[in-house]
Amino acid sequence: RSLPKSPSKKSPGSLMLSNNLKVALLSLFVAFMLTIIPLPEWVVEFRPDWVTLVLIYWAMALPERTGVTIGWLVGLMLDVSHGAILGQHALGLMLVIYIVHIQHQRLRVASLVQQALVIFFLLLLKQLIVLWVSGIVGHAPDTWLYFMPTITGAMLWPWIYIIMRDVR
Repeated sequence: RSLPKSPSKKSPGSLMLSNNLKVALLSLFVAFMLTIIPLPEWVVEFRPDWVTLVLIYWAMALPERTGVTIGWLVGLMLDVSHGAILGQHALGLMLVIYIVHIQHQRLRVASLVQQALVIFFLLLLKQLIVLWVSGIVGHAPDTWLYFMPTITGAMLWPWIYIIMRDVR
């Protein structure tokens, strides 16, 4: 007769990492839903880039788990969900996540206002890359409202950061 097997015990660190991974995947799913949810015509131009904002947060919070490859995969999913040229959002997200990865320690200690300013320029960089690729193939937007998600995203960053930190 053998002794009953004891349940495998996970270390508290691996359990927390597992919970963080679940929260990260759930938050990315919610960000995708917020990105594709139908809005009235006049609000569509002001919709922040939810997926990029959430991915930036996770690249700051868990840089060892959120890298350039994750940015590329999420960018490809954004391209598919928007019906855009395959790779344009992926290229923008890869560059943004790379910059966040390099500067994550500095960003984490900055105030929320300073972070929002950096987020503004990161979102602007991503928008410019997407605009550049769209312009190359002849699908450039014809209005300056194209850049409004950058402004609204930077304005919402402090709240997104606080909510995501509390959820994590």
